[in-house]
Amino acid sequence: MYRTYVLKRIVYGTLMYIVMVFTYSALFNSVAEQTMRSQIGEEVAQEMSRYKNLDKDQFQTLMQKRLADKRQKYHLDDPLGARIFWRAVNTLGFNYGNATIIKAPNGDKSVLVIILEALPRTIVLFSSEVVLITVFGVWIGLYAARKPNGFLDRATSALTMITNGMPSWWLGMLMIMFFSYAVPIFPSGGLHSNPTPTGLANVADFLWHLSLPLLTLVILGVWGTAYLTRNIVLTNLQEDYVMAARARGIPERRVLFGHTLRSAMPAIVTMAVLSLFSSIAGNIIVEGIFGWPGIGNLYFVAVEQNDVPVLMGTLSIETLVNMLGFVLLDVIYGFLDPRIKVGGKA
Repeated sequence: MYRTYVLKRIVYGTLMYIVMVFTYSALFNSVAEQTMRSQIGEEVAQEMSRYKNLDKDQFQTLMQKRLADKRQKYHLDDPLGARIFWRAVNTLGFNYGNATIIKAPNGDKSVLVIILEALPRTIVLFSSEVVLITVFGVWIGLYAARKPNGFLDRATSALTMITNGMPSWWLGMLMIMFFSYAVPIFPSGGLHSNPTPTGLANVADFLWHLSLPLLTLVILGVWGTAYLTRNIVLTNLQEDYVMAARARGIPERRVLFGHTLRSAMPAIVTMAVLSLFSSIAGNIIVEGIFGWPGIGNLYFVAVEQNDVPVLMGTLSIETLVNMLGFVLLDVIYGFLDPRIKVGGKA
């Protein structure tokens, strides 16, 4: 049954996510505990600043008690296995604690707030990239497969080799030099102009800043998608049902976009969904070059500044997004392709 198949995929994906979070907790245990002890020391020092009237012995006794209470609260005095377990449980509950250095624009140090501020920016940029790449790549690939060894087919193959071997940072720098300085059409980076406009002007300004990194990503990815689509469709064009449709006099456009594209849809959806969810994890290089404050840029800053709570939170969110992508892909694939055995039945 399809329902059983979906349930199994959800259970497997959930178990894999839990295993990955426990792995992160074990790997980052030592550094995370050092960070937590430093944060506890700072918190207790701030609390003790209110007790200036106590004598030295009372002050030390109270401070040691507060430190012990904090260590007990965060399970720092528990055995190693228990410490790893509780940190993983907190991570699974999206309780990432506070960042050590990084702050949200409003000054909030909550890791979850910082991540939730960066994640939508990455989703907007890379989901737009995947949509455009899929639409134009499939369209180009269909027409390239229609005439093998034609001009479009040869151009697609050549441009795929060029763009696949082209470093994203190199193309990004070229795009900035040309479109921001030589022909100043787009801003070189950032999210908004300074000062930030309001109302509809704010939306237009956001799209203006989005255009150059999005154009760069589309140039890098569209030809590879076109080439893969061309290979998928070229095989399907040789199938008997396509030959029969052509023999019946069905228009070529209908054969191409109806019969051929429909049979190739599971593979194309697989490619698009995988690209979407892997892209949501962010592209550190592209976001860094264009100063796009997304999740990839946040990850780079967390590594650079050794902000372990932000690093742990970012890794767990990226893992969750990718696991959701794999589960969704299996569910969609099982729905689109009737040849997949679902629940042990065809």
